[in-house]
Parts: sequence; structure tokens; C-alpha cells
Amino acid sequence: MRHGLTLGEVGLWFVKTLKLDVDFRVVEMKDWRPEAARGFGWPLGERAWVNPSPNAPNLWMARAYAGTVMLEGTTLSEGRGTTRPLELFGAPDIDARAIIKEMRSLAPQWLEGCRVRECWFEPTFHKHASQLCHGVQIHTEGPAYNHHAFKPWRLQALAFKAIRRLYPDYPLWRDFAYEYERDKLAIDVINGGPLLRQWVDDRSATPQDLDKLTLVDEQAWSSERQAFLRY
Repeated sequence: MRHGLTLGEVGLWFVKTLKLDVDFRVVEMKDWRPEAARGFGWPLGERAWVNPSPNAPNLWMARAYAGTVMLEGTTLSEGRGTTRPLELFGAPDIDARAIIKEMRSLAPQWLEGCRVRECWFEPTFHKHASQLCHGVQIHTEGPAYNHHAFKPWRLQALAFKAIRRLYPDYPLWRDFAYEYERDKLAIDVINGGPLLRQWVDDRSATPQDLDKLTLVDEQAWSSERQAFLRY
């Protein structure tokens, strides 16, 4: 879901992994410190944010995006049509307060590094347009944000799990043509397979089960990427 490399670093990975015969050179940035607070790669107060996409309005959205992008494969609003897209999610027919309570009960460790709060919003377009939605906003700004503790993919997965437990028959997965793919559910395309969806829909599956399914690959990638880091 997130490789954690700069464009130059991921280029180096492609060259080696695909054995590309190309003349490739990375021009390194000066004084870039991706592990340094407060910006963690983004120099707060020194650079203006320019939207890379209409629904990517700020750094806070970018921090949450590795998790909230999954909302595109669901019937939940991801906040398109509001001023905080991809920082919140909700729908007219869910109880966000109950969902947050269920999330904290299931895996409080997956909520670390940020602050989540109940909110109400009304999208002006896209999903649930002109309907009042009860939702959850993910705050990654301010003193509550912990860059190394924040787990956006797990947090959003946990929200889906909480919804499935509270509303077993909720039509969560959106079925439509996504990224030129017509034969797979959008949530499976986004995640590279059905693993996440199957975990959510399995009533007996626990957060620990999802960790078992994902940690090995995550740790392997964390090790593999070290050779390509330039900062």
C-alpha cells in the first residue's frame, strides 16, 4: 500500500529488480530529513502545498491516504464533496460513535499515533451527495500525531471490521468498474487481492489474524528497501 521510497529510490529498485539496462542516476536532495519531526519529509512552513490531485488538499490527507484510499472500494463516503476528503469517512446509516467504540475495543493499538473523532458532514457531490453523514475524522495534525506509531492501513481496516461486526449485512463493498478492472471488486484491486476483504467479512477473524497475514511481507519489504534508501 505504501513503499516509502522517493521517486528516485523506487527507480533504483525497478532498475535492479527488473534488470533494466538503462543509464539511471538519482539527483539527491539536499537537507531532506524524512525521519525528522515535525514534517517527517515535508518542510512545514518552508514549502507551499500544491495539490497533486483535486482531492489531495493537504499533508494531513497524505498521511492518512494509505488507509483511506480503500474507501474508494466501499459504499462509504471518503469525504469527496467536503473540504477534508480522504481524512474522514461515513454514511447516513451508520453510528460513528458506536464504530469508534468498537474499534477501540477490538484493537486500541491500531488507533495510536493520531486522534479519531466523531463528526457530521454533508458531501456536495459523489457518494451520499446532499445527505447528512455520520462519520469519523482521522486527525494527523497537532501533538497527537506520532509518525512512527500511526498505522493508516490498519486503522481503516479496523473501521471496516467494526462496521461489519455492528452491521453484519451492511453493503460495504462497492461493485463497479475500477481502474479498468471489471471482473474484480474494487477493494480487491486496491489491496492487490481479496485478503483484506475476506478478513473483514470473516466474523471469527481477529486483528491478530490480520497481523499474521501481513507482518511477514511488511518486514521483508522493510528489509529489502534499505539498499535503495538515499536519505
